[in-house]
Amino acid sequence: MTMQEKGNISIHTENIFPIIKKFLYSDHEIFLRELVSNAVDASQKIKRLAAIGEYAGELGELKVKVAFDKEAKTITISDAGLGMTADEIKKYINQIAFSGATEFVEKYKDKGDEKAIIGHFGLGFYSAFMVAERVDIISQSYQENTQPVKWTCDGSTEFEITEATREGRGTDIVLHVAEDSVEFLEEFRIKQVLDKYCKFLPIEIEFQEKVINNPTPIWAKSPSDLTDEDYLKFYEELYPYSEKPLFWIHLNVDYPFNLTGILYFPKVKNELQLSREKIQLYSRQVFITDEVKDVVPEFLMLLHGVIDSPDIPLNVSRSFLQADGNVKKINSYITKKVADKLGELFKADRVGFEEKFDNIGLFVKYGMISDDKFYERAKDYCLFQNVDNKFFTLNEYAEFVQENQTDKDGNVTYLYASDVKGQDGFIQSAKKRGYDVLKLDTVLDNHFINMLESKLVKTNLKRVDADTIEKLIDKGIAVDTILSDSEKETVKKVFEEVINDTTKVVNLEAMPADEMPALITQNEFMRRMSDMSRMGGGGMGMFGAMPNNYIVSVNANHSSISKILHTADAEEQKKLAKQIYDLALLAQNMLTGADLTAFIQRTAVNL
Repeated sequence: MTMQEKGNISIHTENIFPIIKKFLYSDHEIFLRELVSNAVDASQKIKRLAAIGEYAGELGELKVKVAFDKEAKTITISDAGLGMTADEIKKYINQIAFSGATEFVEKYKDKGDEKAIIGHFGLGFYSAFMVAERVDIISQSYQENTQPVKWTCDGSTEFEITEATREGRGTDIVLHVAEDSVEFLEEFRIKQVLDKYCKFLPIEIEFQEKVINNPTPIWAKSPSDLTDEDYLKFYEELYPYSEKPLFWIHLNVDYPFNLTGILYFPKVKNELQLSREKIQLYSRQVFITDEVKDVVPEFLMLLHGVIDSPDIPLNVSRSFLQADGNVKKINSYITKKVADKLGELFKADRVGFEEKFDNIGLFVKYGMISDDKFYERAKDYCLFQNVDNKFFTLNEYAEFVQENQTDKDGNVTYLYASDVKGQDGFIQSAKKRGYDVLKLDTVLDNHFINMLESKLVKTNLKRVDADTIEKLIDKGIAVDTILSDSEKETVKKVFEEVINDTTKVVNLEAMPADEMPALITQNEFMRRMSDMSRMGGGGMGMFGAMPNNYIVSVNANHSSISKILHTADAEEQKKLAKQIYDLALLAQNMLTGADLTAFIQRTAVNL
């Protein structure tokens, strides 16, 4: 008896296909991912049935083959998987609400890991109509005494099922490509989509007689079976032109959610680079997206690598993450794993950790700023580096400066430089007092400093050029001045005339005679607010708009200042004051252009 059946697909609206075509998927190329994934699922299912004794036939080669015929305008996806009978096609393909996987899992859930064999028949299959004007399914079920069948649908709700011929078990999906999608009839375009979505599918995918995927990527293997070389080779496979990573973390958890993956720490210096090599998100080795901001904490977005989880909820097209409890748990798990790994590295090889801290520090500081739980874990291995390149943990440093850098009110001051070369004069001044100076010169350090002050008790941080050294750490010991009040006023007027700048306030200060004759400083609070505003600190726009104000502290006890007072000629006084002021500008890297040239020439003449 010849089989021929026509019917209507049981869906609730005549307009389902235009909706699928326009809205269901964010990108039309997804059709190939869905159809190849379905073919892989069907192949894995037959493997599973054979493993549990439900299928006794020869498995044979389980490759999924993708082919195209430009002249005939067809793309064909073939597998040697379960196959379908006419009744199964009617059930799984026509009744859109059902998924073949649901029944399959229900039937075999007590015989193994059902999560590994869930298929995606149903809506995934219908993505074919985004690019095809007609779709044929030719299928031969694995079950004995069943006939090959052909299902045809032209994108309306009508279908036809007829007898067919097919060599062996499995399914061919034949897409008759529509005029608006002929781009997918080019070899390079199909290869591009397969490379993007199917590169690590667990069954071999053949295209143009070549296997295009790696079915056993290293994240699916046990860490104990892998060498450092394996991890480095895989990194090169993911990011062919990148420098070697610093180290990596192999994620592997099956409770309370399933997650595997490898996260690599790349070499990142001072810039918060918006990296093109993002973390890739997979679901059972099918590529989903590289937009992982909900799954991975923001401070780890600079990491590279792969995360694979069947438990990350996706919408019907698998294209977007939806923030729910599982995603939050995964986010917390990744944070903890990274924190623990860094702690292990620090304990195992502190010297190596210090050598890498230029790169690691960016992640550690970013994490401590943005996540309190990470701060609690990382505070034990976050390192301070001083200007002499010695490293300290936060606790070690507190102990190191406690005695010498506590002011008269019992507050500890950490001095820091943001430009070691440019602030050298101020650093030397601090060192004369036996003070230590930290190097905090990365793009994150403004925020890091503010965060530390909010966490550390009776501790503040001041940039080494924020004031005279006596005021930075006020020990309550007054230095006497050798000038009278009227002499101070005379000197102040000379400097004000020479400087002639309303953004600079001249103060005569009693400083040790061996200090510089004049220092230019900027108030720590105002400078910090201004810096953060320029970096985009919320609500600080008013500080960014204000001019930078400076204090010119003239050392009343310096011999050069006495020289000004003992010179009767007003022009000579100004000339001396100008030299002193230029020297102060030079110390702050504020002497540029013609002024710098003139200064060098004057100095050369004087020498």
